[in-house]
Formats: sequence, C-alpha cells, structure tokens
Amino acid sequence: MSALVSGGCQCGAVRFRAGKFGRSSICHCRMCQKAFSGFFAALVTANEFELTRGALRHFQSSNKVKRGFCADCGTPLTFEPDNYPVEVSVAALDDPSAAPPTIQVNPNDKQPFFDALCSLPTRPDGAEPKSDAFKASLVSYQHPDHDTTNWQVRK
Repeated sequence: MSALVSGGCQCGAVRFRAGKFGRSSICHCRMCQKAFSGFFAALVTANEFELTRGALRHFQSSNKVKRGFCADCGTPLTFEPDNYPVEVSVAALDDPSAAPPTIQVNPNDKQPFFDALCSLPTRPDGAEPKSDAFKASLVSYQHPDHDTTNWQVRK
C-alpha cells in the first residue's frame, strides 16, 4: 500500500490505515445523521483501507450499504456501499485535516439551523468556573491520535 493515514475508534479496539483518498464530503442525509448521532457525517472515499487492530461490527443500514463501527465503544468508522470503495469517517482519522471536506451532499435533509451553527456565541474560558473545574478534573481514557503497540481497552 502507498502512504496511508492511520485512524481508529475512541477506545482503541479498532485501528485502521487508509489512503488514496477520493472525495471528502459532508453528508446531510437522515441515515448519516442517525448513524453519527450528529447533524452530518464527514466521510472520505478510501481506495486503500486495511484494519490493523480489531474488527468492525456492521449494521446494514439499507439494501445497498452497511456501516462499520466499533462494537466496544460504538464509534462509527465506515460507510460501505455495494460495488464502491469504502468511505471512512474523517473524524476517526488520527489527523482529520488529511481529508478536509470539499462538498456537501444530500442538502434536502440538511437541518435548517445548520448553516448558522458557526455564528453561535462561544463560551469564553473562565465564564463557568464549576464547568471549568469539572473539565480540568477529567482523565481521558480515549486512545491517542497515533498507533500504539499495546493498548488496554477500558470497558
């Protein structure tokens, strides 16, 4: 395989390498909204894809597409249409900037408030001391954004 980008799920049970990227898109269809539990899914076509740790669990979301995810933490990882290359979640790449979206697809299902999201006000640091203290006390168990030789998946 050529130069590949690594990625994986939140808990580290599933890791992959992907490359020879095609189009990277934001999909607004209702299936993607539900599969990603968000307002869209950012996906990139990966003409090269290999699992390097673990295995994908799949959900057949339609008669022509199955979706791969981590059975341990639930992270959505792939969109696998029949007779087409796999598409990988851009956010699951260790470096999501390797595949910035270049197009939005299925605009008829776009949520009406989506275009205004980036203009919402932001909460400055220090505005909510209780929330800031909570965040400062967190210890992340998330897999780091790089491959690891050994990794203990927490359940």
